[in-house]
Amino acid sequence: MTKSIVLSVNGREKTIFADPEEPLLYILREEFGLNGPKFGCGLHQCGSCMVLSDGQANYTCRIPCSAFEGKKIETIEGLAQDEKLHPLQQSFFDEQAAQCGYCLNGMLINALELLRKKTNPSEEEIRDVLHKVICRCGTHSRFIKAVKKAVDSRSKF
Repeated sequence: MTKSIVLSVNGREKTIFADPEEPLLYILREEFGLNGPKFGCGLHQCGSCMVLSDGQANYTCRIPCSAFEGKKIETIEGLAQDEKLHPLQQSFFDEQAAQCGYCLNGMLINALELLRKKTNPSEEEIRDVLHKVICRCGTHSRFIKAVKKAVDSRSKF
């Protein structure tokens, strides 16, 4: 049975009519046209489906969309402003921190959560937070370099 649900995604509120148990990932992709979060494992293990929800990195492939009602949802599509990459996105670009790109969404979301909580994280803290996302291409060293570069930029996240 469908229900009216109001979601706030990347600063834009939208009322959708959906099954409250439908995972947020499908709503983001189908109702909002946001393809940054991806379906990977469907088990909350790979991290490719993550978004920020009230500043916390959350999986979306299994959590019902109704659980996100009233929360501020941010996807990687909402990071860039005025056609300029977010400083974290820019550092990933500069360090060529992507290969196939499937895990990139989860890497950016988890790194952003960390940088908003801690302005100068240690390499161990960066590794710990990125460990939540599985990268099968072996690009982890570049992700770590990119996050460090973002830290060094002293940008506001």
